[in-house]
Amino acid sequence: MKRALLIGGLRKAQILAHFLIEKGYSVTAVNLNYQDCLKLTEIDYLFVVNGDGTKPCVLQQANVTDADIAIALTPKDEDNLVICEMCKRVFHAKKTVSIVNDSKNVDFFNRIGIDSVICSNGAVTDMIKKQVAVNESATLIPVIEGRINVVKVDVLPASPVTGKKIWEICLPNEVTIGCILRNEESLIPRGDTRILAGDILLLISSNHQEAAAIKILTGIA
Repeated sequence: MKRALLIGGLRKAQILAHFLIEKGYSVTAVNLNYQDCLKLTEIDYLFVVNGDGTKPCVLQQANVTDADIAIALTPKDEDNLVICEMCKRVFHAKKTVSIVNDSKNVDFFNRIGIDSVICSNGAVTDMIKKQVAVNESATLIPVIEGRINVVKVDVLPASPVTGKKIWEICLPNEVTIGCILRNEESLIPRGDTRILAGDILLLISSNHQEAAAIKILTGIA
C-alpha cells in the first residue's frame, strides 16, 4: 500500500486525507496543535501524530521513512522547507510537495529539489490533488538536474568548524548551509549561528562545489 504523510494544516489536511484514503493510500497526519489532532482523528483510517513536524523524532514516529509522498502544509515557509528537505534527504521520501505562502520563495523551493511547489491560495487543495494524481514515476515540477545538490554533513567534535559561527566559515560561493538539525530542533542558520558538535548540516550546493565544502567543514578530503 502506498503511504502519504501530511504535515501541518487542518482544513487542507482534512481534505487531502479524505482524497488520499479514497485513492488507496495509508495516510498519516502530523500536527502540532492538539485540538486540530482531535479533529483529524474523526477521519476513518487516518493515523494522527501530535507533534512538531520539523523535528526528526516526530517524523520517525509518523513512519516517514520511504513514504511515497510527503506534503508540507504549515503556514511557515521556512518550516515547510525544512520538513521537505528532511523527508527527502534524511528519510528518503519518494516525493515531496510544499505549499508556500510567499510567492517569492517558489523559485528557490523549486531549485533546491522539492518535487512540487504550490503557492497558497483558495484552490491549493485542488492543485495538490492534481499533483498527487500524476503517475508516481513522474517529476511533478522540473528541477535543474546536475546543478543543485543537497548534501548532509555530520559535525564531529574534531571538525575544524566546531564552535565557529557561520560568518567565520569560508565556504565556496556556490555553497550555503540551508538547515542545521540539532538534537530535536531544525534551525535556519544565520551569520551568528554557532556550529556545535553533533549538528547535522544540510548544504545546498551548485556547480559541484560540495566536495570542497565538505573538506572545509570536516577537514577530510
